Amino acid sequence: MKTALTQYLQNHGADEEPLQQAIAAAEPMELPTRHILLNQGAQPDCAYFLAEGICHASYLTPEGRHFSKEFYWEQELIIGFESLLTGRPSEYVLETLSASQLLALPLTLIEQWKTTSPRLYMALLERQLLFKEHKERFMLIHSPEERYTLFCEHFPDLQAQLADYQVASYLGITPTSLSRIRSCE
Repeated sequence: MKTALTQYLQNHGADEEPLQQAIAAAEPMELPTRHILLNQGAQPDCAYFLAEGICHASYLTPEGRHFSKEFYWEQELIIGFESLLTGRPSEYVLETLSASQLLALPLTLIEQWKTTSPRLYMALLERQLLFKEHKERFMLIHSPEERYTLFCEHFPDLQAQLADYQVASYLGITPTSLSRIRSCE
């Protein structure tokens, strides 16, 4: 797992010092399906490198509604930048959707990179920003049917591993609408 983390960080501009820091601080975790990594309203203290498995971040309303923020899959670093930048508790819940192997990295290390390894920190921040821009465009300019088609094209393996309500939530539609779209295929 640490080799994969090293490769990921090198691909994002890490030099020797942050690589050594990350490897020394990384705590391996093997988690079952539906394990909560971070509760909504809790103060995060870790970022997670997802070596194997699928994770999901979602917003839960007081009325019990569920809104999908993002899915994360293998070889991705999950950083709650909003909490990191503001110091506020997490606005979402983060959980595993499959048995997963992760490396937990202290958020203080990621924050330290802002000054000690600004190129790496900026690359990680830019990656997050690009994900957000793509998701915003995906939600705004495509119809629900187009979003479903794009989702199936880009994440064929992911769809088979998710419950209908999770796919629907990610697409910004109801499970009933998802069923209707699928029946027209």
